[in-house]
Order: sequence, then C-alpha cells, then structure tokens
Amino acid sequence: MTIIADGGSTKCDWILLDSKGEQVLKTRTRGLNPAVVSEEELYIRIRENSELPTLFETAERVDFYGAGCGTDTPKALLTKILKSLFVNATSVTVKEDLMAAVYAATTEPGIVCILGTGSNSCYYDGEKIYRSIPSLGYTLMDEASGNYFGKRLIRDYYYQRMPEQLAKEFEERFDLDADVIKQNLYRRPNPNTYLASFAEFIFTGHEVNGYFYKLISEGMIRFIDYRIMCYKEAQSVPIHFIGSIAHFSVDIIRDCMKRYHLDLGNVIRRPIDGLLEYYRNNVLDVAESNSQN
Repeated sequence: MTIIADGGSTKCDWILLDSKGEQVLKTRTRGLNPAVVSEEELYIRIRENSELPTLFETAERVDFYGAGCGTDTPKALLTKILKSLFVNATSVTVKEDLMAAVYAATTEPGIVCILGTGSNSCYYDGEKIYRSIPSLGYTLMDEASGNYFGKRLIRDYYYQRMPEQLAKEFEERFDLDADVIKQNLYRRPNPNTYLASFAEFIFTGHEVNGYFYKLISEGMIRFIDYRIMCYKEAQSVPIHFIGSIAHFSVDIIRDCMKRYHLDLGNVIRRPIDGLLEYYRNNVLDVAESNSQN
C-alpha cells in the first residue's frame, strides 16, 4: 500500500493506493509546511485526521511532496516525523512540492510554476528540475501567491487605495482591526496562511472588476519577470501552472503572457490528481514489472 501526499501551507491531500494503483482512500489534513509549522504542531495535524492513524502500521511506502521541503532542515524534520508514525513503511521520502507540480503537469520539457498559498517555479528538462532562484518564502518573495495578494489587499485597504464599495465589502468579510492583524502576523503561527486567506476576496465575486484585474495583473507581471524570464528556455517551452490562484486567474495569466510571447501550457488546480496518474503510469507499473523480473 502506497501513500502519496501533496502538502501545502494551507492544506495537505493524502491518497492511499493499492498494488494495482487503485485509490483506496483520499483524505485531507491541515497544511504541513515544516518550514513554518513546529514539530509538535505537525504531529498534531497528522494525528487529528481520523483516517490516517489507521494506516500507521499498514502503509508500506510513503511519498510526501510539500511546501517548505526544498531545504535540508525542514525536509529532515518531516522525514523523521513520518518515519516515527508510519512504523512499518520500508520507504519514506520527502521531496519539495515542485516535484509534485512537475509530475502533475508534464512529462516533457517545460517551466512549471506553483501559484497557491506561496509561489515558486522551476525548469524541467524531461528528467531533472532546475531552479534559477531559490525561494526565500512569503516575507521576501512569493510573487502572485495567495499571501502576496493578501498583503496587497490589506495594504490597499489601510492606504485607502481600494475602491470604496469593495472596501465596505472587505470590512464585512474580515476582521480588519489593526491589533488582530498584527497579532496574526507577528504572534501566531502560519502568518503566510493567514495572509493567503484574504486572497479569497478577489476570486469569490461574479466578475473580475477593474481593481481586481489590475491587482492580479501586477502580481502576475512581477512573477513572470522574476520567476519565469530568469530561465533562458522561457520562450521556447510551455509554461505550466499549478494551484488555486493560477486556476482562478487563467485568463489574466494568458493576457500577461502575451506581451512576453510565452506559451501557456497546462493549468491544474489540484496537483494530487495529476500526481495520481503519474504514479499509475510511471511508478507503480515499474515497481510491478520489477517484481516480476
């Protein structure tokens, strides 16, 4: 039995597959980003799910792909936690979410971008991924991500740059008391997820108005400038996008890419679905054929 997990800062999807690649279970936990969530809290978030503990002794393989798993320290932390929980698994691997994004989007060369709670990008040559710029997270980078747009909304509201009617609606949807905002940003865990929660305001309306269009376009242009055009292959391969922000902004992304003469590839809201197909076609079949040889 193989467990595949795709973990972001906001949520983590888990799928259990049998030896034939059939889905046995699909469940979800809160986000498991080891770069911003403490070890104790990571344990709590996994254990509080009612279904995962039933697999602690039966899972044979656990492959986790997650935000915050691109550097050694958080990667080692989550690996230790998963090994301590899934005690009989003979294989436990933790890889960065970019790998899951690539597997979900393409098997051919291309640039693969993540636009969710956070943002990232890489070039995939058909075998390996290459990052031109390391990600320094939500404080310094993460252009066009949920937390990027959340910050923009809050700033525009306080600087009175948000249209009056939208500002009233924003007040009705969120607690915008300055002390509450500062408490969540500087005193409580997961400030990136907190900021990203405000971004929902942009995508829940019936249409994209002028203010939202400008907001999203500016973020996308920054992302293209910093995280796509840094690859020399940008204008010769498709550009794929993964994540909810990309899914809801696809028309604006397409408009922004035209001025750079870029080719929009696949846009996938939930990478776990594409990851499932990748495992069925490329991983489990290989494992089965190897066992027969």
